[in-house]
Amino acid sequence: MKKINTFWNWFQDNNQTIKNLINETPENQKHIAFWINKNLSYYCREIDFIIVFPKKENSKAEFIVTANGSSNYFQQVTLLIDNAPRLRTWNFTAFIQPTNEIDKLMKGLGEHYILQDITLKISELKFKPILYNENIVKLDIMIFLKNYNLFCDTKTLEQAIYVILQELLCEKVLSQKITLVQLAQTTNKEEDLVQLYELQWYLEAL
Repeated sequence: MKKINTFWNWFQDNNQTIKNLINETPENQKHIAFWINKNLSYYCREIDFIIVFPKKENSKAEFIVTANGSSNYFQQVTLLIDNAPRLRTWNFTAFIQPTNEIDKLMKGLGEHYILQDITLKISELKFKPILYNENIVKLDIMIFLKNYNLFCDTKTLEQAIYVILQELLCEKVLSQKITLVQLAQTTNKEEDLVQLYELQWYLEAL
């Protein structure tokens, strides 16, 4: 409990800086995200965070704690969120929930997602099916990012993509339907690419 309190005390002391993270320069975003991750790791190294920033300035931001699909750390996530403080400008959530706002994503109105030092937006991501295995009804896909050449050496990129896929499909469907995910740089030839937010519909049509 001491480690939990230590993290939340630090978060409360710095919550305004964290809430304003989306307005900072990329360099400052990385610096702030580094310290969030650092303080969270003092509690548990195997869990991570995601911050969802609202479109409206006066709305609450959401701080999500995830175990990255590992049931070994579900309890740590639950305990941390159960003991979260009540802050006027924040909502605290345990685990990644599937989105129900596909319409917003289609219009490019989805929130920005920040995972450690990476900022991504679902509406800017596209995918291409690579291989469909009819025997096990699973699909391999390639996801295209505008800034892949910038992020390609970042260890958390694959994790960030996994987080987004979890939100689009939920963790169970993701494990049942997708076997392999490759990443690539977006090119000028996008005729055969599909918006990532359409992935659920694509899978249902197979």
